[in-house]
Amino acid sequence: MVGASFQTRCHLNLRKIALEGANVIYKREVGKVLMKLRKPRITATIWSSGKIICTGATSEEEAKFGARRLARCLQKLGFLVKFTEFKVVNVLAVCTMPFEIRLPEFTKNNRPNASYEPELHPAVCYRIKSLRTTLQIFSTGSITVTGPDVKSVATAVEQIYPCVFQSRKEIL
Repeated sequence: MVGASFQTRCHLNLRKIALEGANVIYKREVGKVLMKLRKPRITATIWSSGKIICTGATSEEEAKFGARRLARCLQKLGFLVKFTEFKVVNVLAVCTMPFEIRLPEFTKNNRPNASYEPELHPAVCYRIKSLRTTLQIFSTGSITVTGPDVKSVATAVEQIYPCVFQSRKEIL
């Protein structure tokens, strides 16, 4: 899942968007509007300042396409929207290893990057500072990766595989 943000470079009247827009939820107490698109399937959080955050896209291209469609929807509502400062903010990916992982052993072998507090969370938190990625490694072999872009997330998975392979549970 890809999270992206962009600016419209104009003030947005949230009440007008809520009344005239389609697939809109107005959160007046928080000062934002949620707008959903069906194709691509994204949810946008819109603030009156003109900042918009899009979540739910499955690729960077889809995120940009969805953001541009959203800007076009706002233009059709009568706002002078300029699509600027688009950037991918966050990428979340999930992969599953074909084996289970011994988390205490993995943590011991990969200190100081790995931290495991089983009383607080069932996964090992593994940080790769050079890639700015965080991996949540579960004993089932499931790994959740969060990073700034798709390339760093893919590189993180490639880097972590040999480490988790060493700590795999042997099948009897």
